[in-house]
Amino acid sequence: MYFVDKNKTSCVFISLFFWFSACKEDPARHLNLGDWYLNKGLIEEAIDEYKEVTRAFAGNASSLTREENDILGKAHFKLAIAYTKWGMWEFALNEAKKSFNVQPNKDSHDLVELIQQKLALRTDS
Repeated sequence: MYFVDKNKTSCVFISLFFWFSACKEDPARHLNLGDWYLNKGLIEEAIDEYKEVTRAFAGNASSLTREENDILGKAHFKLAIAYTKWGMWEFALNEAKKSFNVQPNKDSHDLVELIQQKLALRTDS
């Protein structure tokens, strides 16, 4: 009887170990969840998920793989879009610039320009 209980306990601990190992932070999962929230109009939740992506890669930008760099760039881009939906234009501009720095592409460049134009219109009014 003692032998059976000991084996059950060992199995439980081994199972828990593998379960916790599999549950490490996955930035791609946060990016996808943020996209889902953004599509549903849940802006605050989307922002939280995109910020999780940026936190996951904080401090090690030079050692990112191409895929990780792509995920980080998209997270900053989507953060910029989410902030525009909230009318937080300065935050949006900051994230759009980060997106362009991580992934210099036409979409990020255009987003920076559009946000800058919006901010210029606000100051002119």
